[in-house]
Amino acid sequence: MRLEYFEWDENLLQRLLQFKTLMNLFNYLLVRSGGDVKRAFQWMEELQAQGILPEEFDLKAFREQLEKEAFVERVAGMPKLTPKGRKRIRQDSLNEIFSSLKKSGAGNHPTPATGVGGEKLPETRPYQFGDEPSMIDYNRSIHNAIIREGIERIRMSQEDLEVHDTEHMATCATVLLLDVSHSMVLYGEDRITPAKQVAMALSELIQTQYPKDDLHVAIFGDDAKEVKVKDIMKVQAGPYYTNTAAALRLARQILDRKKGINKQVFMITDGKCSAIFEGGKIYRNAWGLDPKIVSKTLREAALCRKKKIPITTFMVADDPYLVKFVEKLTKVNQGRAYYTPSGALGSFLFVDYIRNRRKNLH
Repeated sequence: MRLEYFEWDENLLQRLLQFKTLMNLFNYLLVRSGGDVKRAFQWMEELQAQGILPEEFDLKAFREQLEKEAFVERVAGMPKLTPKGRKRIRQDSLNEIFSSLKKSGAGNHPTPATGVGGEKLPETRPYQFGDEPSMIDYNRSIHNAIIREGIERIRMSQEDLEVHDTEHMATCATVLLLDVSHSMVLYGEDRITPAKQVAMALSELIQTQYPKDDLHVAIFGDDAKEVKVKDIMKVQAGPYYTNTAAALRLARQILDRKKGINKQVFMITDGKCSAIFEGGKIYRNAWGLDPKIVSKTLREAALCRKKKIPITTFMVADDPYLVKFVEKLTKVNQGRAYYTPSGALGSFLFVDYIRNRRKNLH
Protein backbone atom coordinates (compact mmCIF):
# COMPACT_ATOMS: atom_id res chain seq x y z
CA MET A 1 0.00 0.00 0.00
CA ARG A 2 1.39 3.39 -1.02
CA LEU A 3 0.84 6.49 1.13
CA GLU A 4 1.20 10.01 -0.15
CA TYR A 5 2.06 12.73 2.37
CA PHE A 6 1.48 16.43 1.97
CA GLU A 7 2.26 19.52 3.97
CA TRP A 8 -0.41 20.61 6.47
CA ASP A 9 -1.98 23.87 5.29
CA GLU A 10 -3.26 25.78 8.32
CA ASN A 11 -4.49 28.65 6.14
CA LEU A 12 -6.61 26.29 4.05
CA LEU A 13 -8.30 24.98 7.20
CA GLN A 14 -9.04 28.54 8.34
CA ARG A 15 -10.52 29.43 4.96
CA LEU A 16 -12.75 26.35 5.04
CA LEU A 17 -13.95 27.20 8.54
CA GLN A 18 -14.61 30.79 7.50
CA PHE A 19 -16.61 29.65 4.48
CA LYS A 20 -18.71 27.28 6.61
CA THR A 21 -19.42 30.02 9.17
CA LEU A 22 -20.32 32.54 6.48
CA MET A 23 -22.46 29.99 4.65
CA ASN A 24 -24.50 29.26 7.77
CA LEU A 25 -25.04 32.98 8.35
CA PHE A 26 -25.84 33.60 4.68
CA ASN A 27 -28.42 30.80 4.67
CA TYR A 28 -30.19 32.22 7.72
CA LEU A 29 -30.21 35.79 6.39
CA LEU A 30 -31.37 34.58 2.98
CA VAL A 31 -34.34 32.76 4.51
CA ARG A 32 -35.17 35.78 6.67
CA SER A 33 -35.02 38.15 3.68
CA GLY A 34 -37.36 35.97 1.64
CA GLY A 35 -34.63 34.91 -0.78
CA ASP A 36 -33.26 38.42 -1.44
CA VAL A 37 -29.57 37.69 -2.10
CA LYS A 38 -28.57 41.36 -2.33
CA ARG A 39 -30.15 42.18 1.03
CA ALA A 40 -28.52 39.14 2.67
CA PHE A 41 -25.10 40.34 1.44
CA GLN A 42 -25.84 43.87 2.72
CA TRP A 43 -26.75 42.53 6.16
CA MET A 44 -23.49 40.58 6.28
CA GLU A 45 -21.53 43.73 5.47
CA GLU A 46 -23.40 45.62 8.21
CA LEU A 47 -22.62 42.86 10.72
CA GLN A 48 -18.94 43.09 9.82
CA ALA A 49 -19.00 46.90 10.10
CA GLN A 50 -20.49 46.53 13.59
CA GLY A 51 -17.70 44.16 14.58
CA ILE A 52 -20.00 41.13 14.91
CA LEU A 53 -18.25 39.41 12.01
CA PRO A 54 -14.42 39.39 12.26
CA GLU A 55 -12.59 41.75 9.89
CA GLU A 56 -10.46 38.89 8.56
CA PHE A 57 -13.55 37.23 7.05
CA ASP A 58 -13.29 38.03 3.34
CA LEU A 59 -16.88 38.70 2.23
CA LYS A 60 -15.82 39.51 -1.33
CA ALA A 61 -14.09 36.14 -1.68
CA PHE A 62 -17.15 34.47 -0.16
CA ARG A 63 -19.45 36.05 -2.76
CA GLU A 64 -17.10 35.05 -5.55
CA GLN A 65 -17.02 31.46 -4.25
CA LEU A 66 -20.83 31.30 -4.23
CA GLU A 67 -20.87 32.36 -7.89
CA LYS A 68 -18.03 29.98 -8.76
CA GLU A 69 -19.95 27.03 -7.24
CA ALA A 70 -23.15 28.15 -9.04
CA PHE A 71 -25.11 28.79 -5.85
CA VAL A 72 -25.60 32.40 -6.91
CA GLU A 73 -25.77 33.92 -10.39
CA ARG A 74 -26.16 37.44 -11.75
CA VAL A 75 -29.30 38.27 -13.69
CA ALA A 76 -29.39 41.79 -15.19
CA GLY A 77 -26.59 42.70 -12.78
CA MET A 78 -28.49 41.50 -9.68
CA PRO A 79 -27.40 38.47 -7.63
CA LYS A 80 -30.00 35.70 -7.67
CA LEU A 81 -30.15 32.27 -6.09
CA THR A 82 -29.84 29.40 -8.59
CA PRO A 83 -31.85 26.12 -8.40
CA LYS A 84 -28.65 24.55 -7.04
CA GLY A 85 -28.50 27.29 -4.41
CA ARG A 86 -32.13 26.75 -3.39
CA LYS A 87 -31.48 23.03 -3.00
CA ARG A 88 -28.38 23.78 -0.90
CA ILE A 89 -30.49 25.95 1.44
CA ARG A 90 -33.04 23.14 1.85
CA GLN A 91 -30.26 20.60 2.48
CA ASP A 92 -28.62 22.83 5.09
CA SER A 93 -31.98 23.32 6.82
CA LEU A 94 -32.45 19.55 6.85
CA ASN A 95 -28.98 19.00 8.32
CA GLU A 96 -29.51 21.64 11.00
CA ILE A 97 -32.91 20.45 12.14
CA PHE A 98 -32.91 16.69 11.64
CA SER A 99 -29.26 15.69 11.87
CA SER A 100 -29.94 14.03 15.23
CA LEU A 101 -32.91 12.01 13.99
CA LYS A 102 -32.45 8.49 12.66
CA LYS A 103 -32.88 8.35 8.90
CA SER A 104 -35.31 6.00 7.21
CA GLY A 105 -34.63 3.49 4.47
CA ALA A 106 -33.98 4.08 0.82
CA GLY A 107 -36.88 6.30 -0.04
CA ASN A 108 -40.01 4.42 1.02
CA HIS A 109 -42.31 4.26 4.03
CA PRO A 110 -42.46 0.91 5.88
CA THR A 111 -45.90 -0.41 6.88
CA PRO A 112 -46.89 -3.19 9.31
CA ALA A 113 -48.01 -5.42 6.40
CA THR A 114 -45.74 -7.79 4.51
CA GLY A 115 -45.70 -8.11 0.78
CA VAL A 116 -43.60 -7.82 -2.37
CA GLY A 117 -41.09 -5.10 -3.11
CA GLY A 118 -39.35 -3.97 0.06
CA GLU A 119 -36.75 -4.80 2.70
CA LYS A 120 -35.99 -8.53 3.12
CA LEU A 121 -37.11 -9.79 6.53
CA PRO A 122 -35.43 -12.64 8.47
CA GLU A 123 -38.76 -14.47 8.72
CA THR A 124 -39.57 -17.06 6.06
CA ARG A 125 -42.75 -18.71 4.74
CA PRO A 126 -43.56 -21.58 2.36
CA TYR A 127 -42.93 -20.88 -1.32
CA GLN A 128 -45.97 -19.88 -3.39
CA PHE A 129 -46.31 -19.79 -7.16
CA GLY A 130 -45.13 -16.40 -8.41
CA ASP A 131 -42.57 -15.75 -5.65
CA GLU A 132 -39.24 -14.35 -6.83
CA PRO A 133 -36.47 -17.02 -6.99
CA SER A 134 -34.05 -14.47 -5.48
CA MET A 135 -36.11 -14.51 -2.27
CA ILE A 136 -35.65 -18.29 -1.69
CA ASP A 137 -33.93 -19.13 1.61
CA TYR A 138 -31.72 -22.00 0.43
CA ASN A 139 -30.50 -22.94 3.90
CA ARG A 140 -34.03 -23.43 5.18
CA SER A 141 -35.10 -25.17 1.96
CA ILE A 142 -32.21 -27.69 2.07
CA HIS A 143 -32.86 -28.23 5.77
CA ASN A 144 -36.49 -29.10 4.98
CA ALA A 145 -35.41 -31.54 2.24
CA ILE A 146 -32.96 -33.30 4.62
CA ILE A 147 -35.65 -33.70 7.26
CA ARG A 148 -38.08 -35.11 4.70
CA GLU A 149 -35.68 -37.40 2.68
CA GLY A 150 -32.72 -37.92 4.97
CA ILE A 151 -29.12 -36.78 4.52
CA GLU A 152 -28.02 -39.73 2.32
CA ARG A 153 -30.36 -38.92 -0.55
CA ILE A 154 -31.45 -35.30 -0.83
CA ARG A 155 -34.19 -34.61 -3.32
CA MET A 156 -35.74 -31.17 -3.12
CA SER A 157 -39.36 -30.57 -4.05
CA GLN A 158 -41.50 -27.47 -4.11
CA GLU A 159 -42.92 -28.22 -0.67
CA ASP A 160 -39.37 -27.86 0.79
CA LEU A 161 -38.88 -24.34 -0.51
CA GLU A 162 -39.12 -21.37 1.83
CA VAL A 163 -38.85 -17.70 0.88
CA HIS A 164 -38.07 -14.57 2.83
CA ASP A 165 -40.94 -12.26 3.57
CA THR A 166 -40.49 -8.62 2.62
CA GLU A 167 -41.64 -5.53 4.42
CA HIS A 168 -44.18 -3.84 2.21
CA MET A 169 -43.15 -0.29 1.25
CA ALA A 170 -45.84 2.28 0.55
CA THR A 171 -45.95 5.63 -1.20
CA CYS A 172 -47.41 8.61 0.60
CA ALA A 173 -49.04 11.90 -0.39
CA THR A 174 -48.06 14.78 1.88
CA VAL A 175 -49.45 18.30 2.22
CA LEU A 176 -47.08 20.70 3.98
CA LEU A 177 -48.90 23.65 5.58
CA LEU A 178 -46.99 26.81 6.58
CA ASP A 179 -48.49 29.50 8.82
CA VAL A 180 -47.83 33.03 7.44
CA SER A 181 -50.10 34.99 9.81
CA HIS A 182 -49.11 38.18 11.61
CA SER A 183 -48.57 36.30 14.89
CA MET A 184 -45.50 34.72 13.30
CA VAL A 185 -43.72 38.08 13.60
CA LEU A 186 -45.74 39.68 16.41
CA TYR A 187 -43.98 41.81 19.05
CA GLY A 188 -40.72 41.59 17.13
CA GLU A 189 -40.39 37.81 17.64
CA ASP A 190 -39.28 36.13 14.44
CA ARG A 191 -41.12 32.83 14.16
CA ILE A 192 -41.47 32.81 10.38
CA THR A 193 -37.75 32.26 9.66
CA PRO A 194 -37.43 29.06 11.76
CA ALA A 195 -40.83 27.98 10.39
CA LYS A 196 -39.53 28.30 6.83
CA GLN A 197 -36.37 26.41 7.79
CA VAL A 198 -38.52 23.56 9.11
CA ALA A 199 -40.65 23.66 5.93
CA MET A 200 -37.59 23.52 3.67
CA ALA A 201 -36.07 20.73 5.74
CA LEU A 202 -39.25 18.66 5.53
CA SER A 203 -39.60 19.23 1.79
CA GLU A 204 -35.96 18.22 1.21
CA LEU A 205 -36.39 15.15 3.42
CA ILE A 206 -39.45 14.03 1.45
CA GLN A 207 -37.92 14.74 -1.96
CA THR A 208 -34.62 12.98 -1.22
CA GLN A 209 -35.59 10.14 1.12
CA TYR A 210 -39.01 9.46 -0.43
CA PRO A 211 -38.71 10.41 -4.11
CA LYS A 212 -41.82 8.46 -5.11
CA ASP A 213 -43.99 10.47 -2.75
CA ASP A 214 -46.39 13.21 -3.81
CA LEU A 215 -45.67 16.54 -2.09
CA HIS A 216 -47.87 19.64 -2.02
CA VAL A 217 -47.13 22.87 -0.14
CA ALA A 218 -49.69 25.45 1.03
CA ILE A 219 -49.48 28.64 3.08
CA PHE A 220 -52.28 29.92 5.28
CA GLY A 221 -53.28 33.25 6.77
CA ASP A 222 -56.83 34.60 6.32
CA ASP A 223 -57.22 31.79 3.77
CA ALA A 224 -55.06 28.95 2.44
CA LYS A 225 -53.44 28.53 -1.00
CA GLU A 226 -50.93 26.26 -2.69
CA VAL A 227 -47.37 27.38 -3.49
CA LYS A 228 -44.41 25.65 -5.12
CA VAL A 229 -41.64 24.03 -3.08
CA LYS A 230 -39.05 26.36 -4.61
CA ASP A 231 -41.01 29.37 -3.35
CA ILE A 232 -41.02 28.41 0.35
CA MET A 233 -38.01 30.62 1.04
CA LYS A 234 -39.74 33.65 -0.54
CA VAL A 235 -42.76 33.38 1.75
CA GLN A 236 -43.18 36.18 4.29
CA ALA A 237 -45.60 36.65 7.16
CA GLY A 238 -48.23 39.32 6.45
CA PRO A 239 -51.07 41.24 8.10
CA TYR A 240 -53.19 38.09 8.25
CA TYR A 241 -55.16 36.22 10.85
CA THR A 242 -54.68 32.44 11.19
CA ASN A 243 -57.31 30.32 9.46
CA THR A 244 -56.06 26.88 10.48
CA ALA A 245 -59.45 25.36 9.63
CA ALA A 246 -59.16 26.56 6.01
CA ALA A 247 -55.64 25.12 5.81
CA LEU A 248 -56.73 21.68 7.02
CA ARG A 249 -59.74 21.77 4.69
CA LEU A 250 -57.51 22.60 1.69
CA ALA A 251 -55.12 19.79 2.66
CA ARG A 252 -58.02 17.36 2.89
CA GLN A 253 -59.33 18.46 -0.54
CA ILE A 254 -55.89 17.95 -2.10
CA LEU A 255 -55.50 14.52 -0.52
CA ASP A 256 -59.05 13.47 -1.48
CA ARG A 257 -57.82 13.47 -5.09
CA LYS A 258 -55.13 10.91 -4.25
CA LYS A 259 -56.33 7.35 -4.60
CA GLY A 260 -54.92 4.19 -3.11
CA ILE A 261 -51.95 5.69 -1.20
CA ASN A 262 -51.18 6.81 2.33
CA LYS A 263 -51.86 10.43 3.18
CA GLN A 264 -50.53 12.86 5.77
CA VAL A 265 -50.37 16.54 6.70
CA PHE A 266 -47.36 18.41 8.10
CA MET A 267 -48.36 21.74 9.65
CA ILE A 268 -45.87 24.38 10.82
CA THR A 269 -47.46 27.04 13.01
CA ASP A 270 -47.32 28.95 16.28
CA GLY A 271 -50.63 27.30 17.16
CA LYS A 272 -52.86 30.38 17.39
CA CYS A 273 -55.96 29.93 15.21
CA SER A 274 -57.82 33.25 14.92
CA ALA A 275 -60.09 33.03 11.86
CA ILE A 276 -62.66 30.82 10.15
CA PHE A 277 -65.07 31.12 7.24
CA GLU A 278 -68.68 31.44 8.33
CA GLY A 279 -71.56 31.83 5.88
CA GLY A 280 -69.17 32.70 3.05
CA LYS A 281 -67.52 35.47 5.08
CA ILE A 282 -64.42 35.44 7.22
CA TYR A 283 -64.86 35.64 10.99
CA ARG A 284 -61.81 36.94 12.89
CA ASN A 285 -60.87 37.20 16.54
CA ALA A 286 -57.24 37.67 17.56
CA TRP A 287 -57.92 37.82 21.30
CA GLY A 288 -57.04 34.53 22.94
CA LEU A 289 -58.56 31.38 21.49
CA ASP A 290 -62.16 31.98 20.40
CA PRO A 291 -64.31 28.88 21.23
CA LYS A 292 -66.14 29.20 17.90
CA ILE A 293 -62.87 29.23 15.94
CA VAL A 294 -61.33 26.46 18.04
CA SER A 295 -64.43 24.27 17.62
CA LYS A 296 -64.41 24.53 13.81
CA THR A 297 -60.65 23.94 13.67
CA LEU A 298 -60.91 20.82 15.82
CA ARG A 299 -63.77 19.63 13.61
CA GLU A 300 -61.47 19.83 10.59
CA ALA A 301 -58.81 17.86 12.49
CA ALA A 302 -61.43 15.22 13.30
CA LEU A 303 -62.50 15.05 9.63
CA CYS A 304 -58.87 14.45 8.68
CA ARG A 305 -58.74 11.60 11.17
CA LYS A 306 -61.96 10.16 9.69
CA LYS A 307 -60.26 10.24 6.28
CA LYS A 308 -57.22 8.50 7.85
CA ILE A 309 -55.05 11.60 7.39
CA PRO A 310 -52.73 12.06 10.40
CA ILE A 311 -51.54 15.60 11.16
CA THR A 312 -47.98 16.17 12.36
CA THR A 313 -47.64 19.66 13.83
CA PHE A 314 -44.32 21.48 14.19
CA MET A 315 -45.00 24.28 16.66
CA VAL A 316 -42.49 27.15 16.65
CA ALA A 317 -43.69 28.70 19.91
CA ASP A 318 -43.94 27.69 23.55
CA ASP A 319 -46.83 29.80 24.89
CA PRO A 320 -48.61 27.49 27.38
CA TYR A 321 -52.17 28.18 26.14
CA LEU A 322 -51.12 27.63 22.51
CA VAL A 323 -49.30 24.43 23.41
CA LYS A 324 -52.46 23.24 25.15
CA PHE A 325 -54.53 23.91 22.01
CA VAL A 326 -52.07 22.06 19.74
CA GLU A 327 -52.08 19.13 22.15
CA LYS A 328 -55.88 19.03 21.92
CA LEU A 329 -55.83 19.22 18.11
CA THR A 330 -53.20 16.47 17.96
CA LYS A 331 -55.19 14.26 20.32
CA VAL A 332 -58.43 14.77 18.35
CA ASN A 333 -56.64 13.82 15.13
CA GLN A 334 -54.59 11.05 16.80
CA GLY A 335 -51.54 12.58 15.15
CA ARG A 336 -48.12 13.76 16.25
CA ALA A 337 -46.58 17.04 17.37
CA TYR A 338 -43.11 18.52 17.74
CA TYR A 339 -42.84 21.41 20.19
CA THR A 340 -39.90 23.78 20.10
CA PRO A 341 -39.30 27.38 21.15
CA SER A 342 -38.71 29.53 18.06
CA GLY A 343 -35.02 29.69 17.26
CA ALA A 344 -34.20 26.45 19.10
CA LEU A 345 -34.51 24.26 16.03
CA GLY A 346 -32.10 21.60 17.22
CA SER A 347 -34.32 20.51 20.09
CA PHE A 348 -37.87 19.16 20.01
CA LEU A 349 -40.35 17.61 22.39
CA PHE A 350 -41.95 14.86 20.29
CA VAL A 351 -45.51 13.79 21.16
CA ASP A 352 -46.95 10.77 19.34
CA TYR A 353 -50.62 10.13 20.10
CA ILE A 354 -50.63 7.15 17.71
CA ARG A 355 -48.21 5.22 19.92
CA ASN A 356 -48.93 7.22 23.10
CA ARG A 357 -45.28 8.23 23.44
CA ARG A 358 -43.34 11.36 24.40
CA LYS A 359 -39.61 11.98 24.15
CA ASN A 360 -37.10 14.78 23.82
CA LEU A 361 -35.05 15.00 20.60
CA HIS A 362 -31.77 16.90 20.71
